[in-house]
Amino acid sequence: MKERTKIGVYVCHCGGNISDYVDVKKVVEAVKDLPNVAVARDFVFMCSEAGQNLIKEDIKNLGLDGVVVASCSPHLHEKTFRNAAKEAGLNPYLVEHVCIREHSSWVHSDNPEAATQKAIWIVKAAIAKVSLARDLESIRLDMKPEAIVMGGGIAGMRCAIDLGRAGITVHLIEMSPFLGGRAAQIGKMYPSGISGIELVKKLVEEVKSNPNIKIYTNAEIVSAEGALGEFKVKIKINPRYVKGNVSDDTISQCPVEVPDEFNYGLTKRKAIYKRDFTYPDTPVIDMNACTKCGKCNPDFNQKPKTVEVTGSIVILATGFKPYEPKEGEFGYKVYDNVITLPVFDRLISISNGKLEYNGKEIRDIAFIYCVGSRNEEHEYCSRYCCVATINAALQALEKFGDLRVYHVYRDIRTYGKYETYYEQAGRDGMLFFKYDPENPPVVERSGNKLIVKVKDLLTYGEEVEIPVDMVVLSVGMEPEMSDVFTMLRVPFSRDGFLQEVHPKLRPVETAIGGVLVAGTCQGPKDTVEATASASAAAAKADTYLVKGYTELEPFIAEINPEKCDGCSECVEECPAGAINIENGKAVLKEALCKGCGACGAVCPTEAINLRGYYYDQLRKSIEAAGGD
Repeated sequence: MKERTKIGVYVCHCGGNISDYVDVKKVVEAVKDLPNVAVARDFVFMCSEAGQNLIKEDIKNLGLDGVVVASCSPHLHEKTFRNAAKEAGLNPYLVEHVCIREHSSWVHSDNPEAATQKAIWIVKAAIAKVSLARDLESIRLDMKPEAIVMGGGIAGMRCAIDLGRAGITVHLIEMSPFLGGRAAQIGKMYPSGISGIELVKKLVEEVKSNPNIKIYTNAEIVSAEGALGEFKVKIKINPRYVKGNVSDDTISQCPVEVPDEFNYGLTKRKAIYKRDFTYPDTPVIDMNACTKCGKCNPDFNQKPKTVEVTGSIVILATGFKPYEPKEGEFGYKVYDNVITLPVFDRLISISNGKLEYNGKEIRDIAFIYCVGSRNEEHEYCSRYCCVATINAALQALEKFGDLRVYHVYRDIRTYGKYETYYEQAGRDGMLFFKYDPENPPVVERSGNKLIVKVKDLLTYGEEVEIPVDMVVLSVGMEPEMSDVFTMLRVPFSRDGFLQEVHPKLRPVETAIGGVLVAGTCQGPKDTVEATASASAAAAKADTYLVKGYTELEPFIAEINPEKCDGCSECVEECPAGAINIENGKAVLKEALCKGCGACGAVCPTEAINLRGYYYDQLRKSIEAAGGD
C-alpha cells in the first residue's frame, strides 16, 4: 500500500468552543512537521465558506492527497468537508473528520492542558489513518419505482395514495378481509368531526381510483427478505369462498349468527358478511362459524393462492391493538357494565334515542384513565387516550342529552389545540377527580349501581364514592406484533414498538435500509399523527424511488477470498444477515451490510476488512496515538 505524503491538517477554533480549552496553535505546532503532512493550519470556523475555501485552495495549489479536519462532531459537518474536497478534485473519502470539541474541549474543560494533549493524540491518529487511506466510491443501487406497504389501515392507505400519486407502483397488503383497520371503529373523530367510517370511505375511494395501487386483502405474509432496492415478499391470499354477486338477501338467509368483532360483540353478524364502507365489496365467509349449509351458494373448492411481490422499499403500517385489561382490573369482566373506551365508542355509534347497555339505560358514566399505560407493564404514555376519552364523553353528551359524566384521572394531557376539549367538558358540567397511582380507584357493586371509590387529590385526599351505571376504562395502545418484523430484522424500542433511527433527524426510517415505518406500529398516535407519519414515510420513499437510484456509503465489509477459510463465524456474528457461505467462501450482500465490523472482529484469518477502516490503517493509528 503506497502511503499518502501530502496531507493537509486543519484545526478549528469553533468560535471558542474548542479554542477556549484546547490550545489550537499548540495542536498545529505538534503535527505540522510529522511525516506525510504537507500543511497544517488553524481557522476560527472551518465549516464556514472561508474555511472550506482554504481546504479547496490547498488541495489545488499543494496537490494534497489526503485531508484531516479536527473540529466538531462528524455527524454535523463530515459531509460538508467531503463535498469541499470533492469540488476540489479529491476523492471525498480521503477526508478524515475527527472530533476534538466533544471529545477534548467540552469533556476536559476543567483541564485545558489534558484537553490539548488529547486533541494532539486524536489528530496524530487521524493523520496516520489517512496516510494509508484508499480511494473509495459510493455504492450505487438502482431503485425501480415499486414499493410494498404492509397494513391496510388509514396509515397504510394514506402512504399508498401518496406513493401512487407520485407514479410509484404500490403493493398494499392487508391481513384482514377488508381495508380500514381500527380507525373505522371510531365514532366522531377530533378535530375533524367526521366519523372513522367516513375517513376510511374517503381513503378507500382514493386507493381504488389509483391504477398504481394493487390491493391484496385477506392476505398473510409467508416470507419477507431482501434489502434496499430488492425486497421480495411472498403472500398467501386466503379464499373468500363466495362466487359471483351475493345479494344482501342471500346474506340475510344465513342461519348462523356470531358476535360482530367490528362492534366488539355489541351486535351480531352472519357467518357470511361484508362491510359496505370499505374494500372489497365482495363478502367473505367466516369458516370458523360456517356450517356449510350452502344457502349462500358458496364455493368451498377455492384454495389459498400464493403470490410474490417485489419492491425497492418496504413500509410497515401494521397498526396497534388496544390494551385488554386483566380480569378484575377496575372490575373488568367482574361487573357487566365495566367496558373499555373502544367498546364505548362503538356503543355510542350504534345507539339511537337513548344510551343502553345490557338492556339498561345508562345515565351516569365514570371514565377511569391510564388503564394499561404508565405502569410496570407499559411504562409509556399512550398519549391519545386523554383526548379520545373526553371527545367520547362530549359526543355521548351531545347525542343522548342529560348524562352525568365523571372523569377519574391520574393526569390529563390534552396537548396542543385539544385543550379546548378539556375546557368544553368543564363547561358542560363534567366532574374531574384526580387519583394517586399508588392508591388507584376501586370499583364495587352496590345494588343496581357500580360505585367508584377514589381518594381525590384535588380535595386533599378526601374519599369520594361515585354511583354510576357504567365504568369506561380508558385503555392505551399496545404494539401489534407480526412475524414480518423478525423476517426483516426490524429493531424494537424498549416499549415494543418499531424503532426509528432518530426521532427528529430520521423519524420514519429503521436501522434496516429500505424499511420505513408509518402510523401506530411506531408508537401511540392519534389519527392525525398516524396519517401525517404515513405521508412522511411516503415522502421519504419518494426520495429513493422517483430518482430511480440511491447511493450508499462505501464503509462496508470487504472479504478477501484468498484468506477466507469458510469457517462461517462471520455468518453467525452478522446482525444484518449480510453474509453467506457459497462454495466454501464467505460472500457479502452489499446492500444489507451496515458496516458494523462485527464480522471482521471474529474472523480468525483477517480475511474481512471494513472499507475505510482497514487493518493497516487501524494499527498505524493506534501506534501514532500511543507515541509522544
